[in-house]
Amino acid sequence: MNCELQLTFLLPVDTSKRMSRAWRIEYAGALYHLLSRGNEGRKIFRDNLDRNFFLATLGELSDRFDIDIYAFVLMDNHYHLLVQTHHANLKKAMHWFGTTYTQRFNWHHSRNGHLFQGRYKSIIVQNNAYMLRLSCYIHRNPLRAGIVNRLAEYRWSSYLTYAYGHTAPDWLATKMILSQFGNRENHRQYREKVQSYAKEEKRLWEDLRHGMLIGSKSFIKRIRKHHLPSEKNEGIPQQTSLAKVFDPTHALHVAERILRCEVQDFANTGRIYGEKKDKRDLMIFMLWNSGTITNQQIGRYFGISHSAVSHAVKSLKARIKIKPELLAISNKLNSQFKL
Repeated sequence: MNCELQLTFLLPVDTSKRMSRAWRIEYAGALYHLLSRGNEGRKIFRDNLDRNFFLATLGELSDRFDIDIYAFVLMDNHYHLLVQTHHANLKKAMHWFGTTYTQRFNWHHSRNGHLFQGRYKSIIVQNNAYMLRLSCYIHRNPLRAGIVNRLAEYRWSSYLTYAYGHTAPDWLATKMILSQFGNRENHRQYREKVQSYAKEEKRLWEDLRHGMLIGSKSFIKRIRKHHLPSEKNEGIPQQTSLAKVFDPTHALHVAERILRCEVQDFANTGRIYGEKKDKRDLMIFMLWNSGTITNQQIGRYFGISHSAVSHAVKSLKARIKIKPELLAISNKLNSQFKL
């Protein structure tokens, strides 16, 4: 078995909540996207022996804790995994994994101390519909990082198995994703999907909600119903965020009264400036700040694209820093819904 595989993947990181506690939701059949970085951005892989240690430990994780591993990528200072648990045991499994690999890394390099930067990041994925998109995003990481010009040149990811049928470790489960292309030429079709995925990458994260869930509104409701504790922990911001029940249409009606304008005034009007732009962007920011709907859904209210929503949010954040009056209005809007 050739363990010299390669891979990569970058997730948006919320640095504002770096010191807060992570909320781990566990249940049988849960699908996760996992990420962990080196302490202080340092390397967690210094050579190929480290990478082989890591993959061997990953195989032990799969067997020991009954976890399916669908995709992975190893970068110098971080890794990404797409996994599914058959038992509610992610915390136990990842604690063992992090400790075991750190011990092996430290032994190899005659060092002591922490290897990873705090807690690993986990995102719960709704279902198999997102698996293909996530695997594409993960496998394209070497291109985004500028490490290679062609993904076929990158050895340390599961891409070569998916795209070319290269031999993989026994623990790598590829059937679930490749079955979405049928039985014939699925490797070629996967290559083409990854190659054409650049335009879709940003849209994947439009469905990221509360910083820890990717899925539909109904999926979020199920998680809230079955996993949100009756007494929320203020030290876990995801619980506070998920507890919010937010109706965007009602919120916009309230905003219209406060701002003395109507949403339809902004729809499909092209470029807007001045006070009108401030009002529209305040509404957009309010919806975005709720963390309950995607940029694409927000854009539909105003007749703009999801990328235009992102630009409006970024622009308003910059203007708020130099216009205290905008900050005051934004706080007033958010206070209506305890955002």
